[in-house]
Amino acid sequence: MQSKIKLTTVVLISHRSKNLVLSFIKNLTQKIQILIIDNSKDEDLKKEISKYQNIKIIFMENKGYGSAINYARTFIKTKYFFIFSPDVNNVSTKLISIFENKANMIKKFGAIGPRFLNVKEKSHRQTDVKKKIGNIDSISGAAMFFDTNIFDDIGGFDENFFLYFEETDYCKRARKKGYKIYQLNNTKVGHNKGLNSGVVTTKNTEEEKNLQNLYSWHFIWSKHYYHKKHYGKIYSIIYFVPTLIRILFRICLYKITRNDNKIKKYNIRLDGLLSSIMNIASVKRL
Repeated sequence: MQSKIKLTTVVLISHRSKNLVLSFIKNLTQKIQILIIDNSKDEDLKKEISKYQNIKIIFMENKGYGSAINYARTFIKTKYFFIFSPDVNNVSTKLISIFENKANMIKKFGAIGPRFLNVKEKSHRQTDVKKKIGNIDSISGAAMFFDTNIFDDIGGFDENFFLYFEETDYCKRARKKGYKIYQLNNTKVGHNKGLNSGVVTTKNTEEEKNLQNLYSWHFIWSKHYYHKKHYGKIYSIIYFVPTLIRILFRICLYKITRNDNKIKKYNIRLDGLLSSIMNIASVKRL
């Protein structure tokens, strides 16, 4: 099996995720090449990683998930690479070998992803579990397997996205170029999404709230940018009018009831949406 995984580099995108990263790499053989892109300049993590001969860690400025993947690509020399968020679990050497073997059979694909356990179908669409491999419009960015040359042909990720919808955009562009997106249903992983996942270590409750607000701002910014990019400015404005009305209604309602926390929450969503409409870059940070 060790010879079968020489074609794939595993890439982890880390932001204050030391414990998750260290837990993740313990499940993989030291014969696998692992690249960690850390955008929080975690010197403690770098020190821990230094004892591994097969792992390289590189610091970069925090420009977003897609930007980190594009940067990782510049260091990859293998035929394939497998991107993971460190809060994905159940990843093993065997799983990576299965993906590599399947990729060698398919040959031409935009991306391949595993099946995710314990996710809501409404928010996380997946293929028919009865199919060994399913064709799907888009897969989760938390675990994506790429052919390096095809990734380059598609153009990598759009770095205008800081968080959210970058994988949806990538998969849509891949399909436009004739590449299919697949899900391997015989490979199953877990994904601890949200603040409780530990993917970003927060110092206190206040920072947790600020992080949640950051997620909320970027989600609506990216959602509008995605629609504007692929369907046009006029359509995107029409599509988001109901959302805008709901946000304004909520702000007015919570001003009447004097709920300051809710007012702040919806003001952040409003700012994210208006920023995207007015072509202001996704610059919101903690």
